[in-house]
Amino acid sequence: MNANIAKLYQIANQKERMIIGLMSGTSMDGLDVALCRISGSGLATELELLNFATMPYTDEFRKSVKAIFSKRDADLEQVCLMNEVIAITHATLILRALEQWNRKPEHVDAIASHGQSIFHAPKSLHQLPNLPNGTLQIGDGDHIAVKTGIITLSDFRQKHIAAGGEGAPLAVYGDYLFFSQAGENRIMLNIGGIANFTFLPGDGNAERVFSTDVGPGNTIMDQYVQQHYPGNYYDKDAMIAKKGHLNTALLDALLADEFFDQGYPKTTGPELFNLQYLTNAQQISDTQHLSQEDVMATLCHFSAQGIIRAIKTTLGKDTDPMHLFMSGGGMHNPLLLELLKQELNGAKFDTTAALQVHPDAKEAVLFALLANETLAGKPIDFGGRKGIPAVCMGKISFPV
Repeated sequence: MNANIAKLYQIANQKERMIIGLMSGTSMDGLDVALCRISGSGLATELELLNFATMPYTDEFRKSVKAIFSKRDADLEQVCLMNEVIAITHATLILRALEQWNRKPEHVDAIASHGQSIFHAPKSLHQLPNLPNGTLQIGDGDHIAVKTGIITLSDFRQKHIAAGGEGAPLAVYGDYLFFSQAGENRIMLNIGGIANFTFLPGDGNAERVFSTDVGPGNTIMDQYVQQHYPGNYYDKDAMIAKKGHLNTALLDALLADEFFDQGYPKTTGPELFNLQYLTNAQQISDTQHLSQEDVMATLCHFSAQGIIRAIKTTLGKDTDPMHLFMSGGGMHNPLLLELLKQELNGAKFDTTAALQVHPDAKEAVLFALLANETLAGKPIDFGGRKGIPAVCMGKISFPV
């Protein structure tokens, strides 16, 4: 037997596994690195988050990624080269994190790498006849495995698409495995660049679990701040938005896109929700004259309405009794949180810290869970429903 296969077999049969989960989102502030101790699989999974850090990116690296991010006309040579550069950079940051934690690479069984999304193209977005759903995450798994010496699972979203999904959201799998709680209806709300949520029924019935993207979270707000407030990456504590006022004409134009009329579940990305989307909405609503503060206030209401409408449409107007657990950068936006609480009355709000998972680490932890299922579990059957195929995900790369 090949030595790599033998080691993989050994890892799969261990009582517990040490897995590093990685996440690099649309904000590109850095690489989330979560070291997890995981035992069991399926609903018997037990996970302990041992260490977590967001390893910052350099401005030069961030600029290089943004040059090809969500661009239809991206330089193909640059895409090719950044596939390697991102992987090498991520591997370097993993080793740096392990050094900071006084842990050795040989004590880690596997890495679960999401990679860096550079384009997401579900059929609902590209609308090209006879062409499938598509998505592209770069940051080659072989490079990470070779540089770190650790078996690496990567490119998770392709299996999801191959089995009939849209490549997102994948949070539903990990949310169901780790955050389900008998007797309590839960919403796991992630407000990253794009907002999404998973509904976890208190009866534990996998066929009732529901997950969907809902629209923009932080992506347009962050892009607007970076364009108009140089040196700032986001609206810290909503200080800009709180100085502005909602413009209903602009909000109506922002909400008029056909995406919001599509059924659930669905996926989207910054390929749709970007500064050009905002410009188009301002032209339609004749609101080009608005102050930057008013634009930011309206964008915050826009993100809130996407979340509120999706939850009410899919779960009913009454969210009581419902326990909502938040993660992602948007949970730090006090104006956005206030708007959600006003509309989703009856729901109890917490962050995933109440479930012993650092909110900023949640997405990285979820990919560690997905890798654990591929190594030692089995596909979860959600009743064959649209958008949630029963699959194990992640391509496996060996160090040698």
